[in-house]
Amino acid sequence: MIARVGDQLGLYRAMADGGAMSSQQLADATGLHERSVREWLAANATAHYVKYDPETETFSMSPEQAVVFASEGHPQCAQGFFQNVVSLFIDEPQVVEAFKTGEGVPWSDRHPCLFCGTERFFRPHYAMSLVKNWIPALDGMQERLENGARVADVGCGHGSSTILLAKSFPNSTFYGFDYHAASIEHARERAKEAGVEANTVFETVTAKDFPGNDYDMVAIFDALHDMGDPVGAATHVRSTLKDDGIFMV
Repeated sequence: MIARVGDQLGLYRAMADGGAMSSQQLADATGLHERSVREWLAANATAHYVKYDPETETFSMSPEQAVVFASEGHPQCAQGFFQNVVSLFIDEPQVVEAFKTGEGVPWSDRHPCLFCGTERFFRPHYAMSLVKNWIPALDGMQERLENGARVADVGCGHGSSTILLAKSFPNSTFYGFDYHAASIEHARERAKEAGVEANTVFETVTAKDFPGNDYDMVAIFDALHDMGDPVGAATHVRSTLKDDGIFMV
């Protein structure tokens, strides 16, 4: 919780340059109440999220701490994870009820913090590795994408991976599928902002029902383990691929 609060209020970002600050200096820099900032800093120091100098009564962040807590877009920034944790607390009543009924809690019924946090956590990893490392590791796939291929991104969420691929391979067409309607709407907005509407299609549909039967590649990034029937989803994926198609997990 202290990590999420610090993220929302810009406290970590104000400390990220590594300079030592008193609680009053940090409060002044962020326009917040000093007593609340002091308590927040004490909790962070206890958790070793920030450093404390008892001689000067100041707080600071090491470069490593700044990466984890204040470097938006860095693969090692953990704020997306902390945002997910907040959603778990909010959804506690549903989880408790699920223990009584055995019905589980559908992904689509979770708090929006979960969807935003998940996208925020994984997006930097896709930006760092998807086009540069993962696609070249698949025999012949980069050439197929450059020439023009059909690709399905199943469980695409907010569409980060789909849009990244669409921008990198404009001759190919990318289909983003997710059964969470709000995420699909968000993905469409992101695609428009990124200028890839021409070669992306986003649809609300389950992993066992998405359309198509001639994909060069079907990808499921960080989602197969969350599906209610992963075997059924994988079986459907196989039925939608070309004979020489690739299933990327």
